[in-house]
Amino acid sequence: MIAGDLERLIQLLARLPGLGPRSARRAVLHLMKKREALMLPLADAMARAADSIAICSNCGNLDTSDPCGICRDPKRDPKLLCVVEEVADLWALERSGAFKGGYHVLGGTLSAIDGRGPDQLNLARLIERVRQGQGATPSGSDDAGTAETARIEEVVLALSATVDGQTTAHYIAERMADSGVRLSRLAHGVPVGGELDYLDDGTLNAAMKARRPA
Repeated sequence: MIAGDLERLIQLLARLPGLGPRSARRAVLHLMKKREALMLPLADAMARAADSIAICSNCGNLDTSDPCGICRDPKRDPKLLCVVEEVADLWALERSGAFKGGYHVLGGTLSAIDGRGPDQLNLARLIERVRQGQGATPSGSDDAGTAETARIEEVVLALSATVDGQTTAHYIAERMADSGVRLSRLAHGVPVGGELDYLDDGTLNAAMKARRPA
């Protein structure tokens, strides 16, 4: 029999994405073996994160400040706004260094099957930001909450190439049709280093439609 506290820990870990009961049990056993080096520091880090990490009221990012560091960064381009599904997507784009504007996290995609409509996503705030022209903090400003904001000129829809992702992108495009803001989407096609023989039909079809002059 597993002690009550251990069983509770296993059950909680099993709720994490990618972990089931078996993986959770292995993780708990590893933590117990590394109690001083791993388990206690992890518990302390989780407690600190629970107290200090908050959701940015402007873009939906996670940070220790509100607005978050990205929204407050005067070096970001306030005319560009990138819409992503989750914070993990924002982090992925930041790691790439490919985008230097502001972000907006929706918190998911529209999904009739899962019962997720516009009210369940951070869509109202997105429309408000675009109509108010509120993006990242303009250069030279120290306070994203009080600084004069520049007009957003382009919204990049960096959403998944799935049915739900494209449905969400179409919904956003309809809502912004009269905003005067330019909408763009991420290109889909052959990945860097990819071989045609290993790609699926959908990727090849998207790549062919998005072909450009050589």
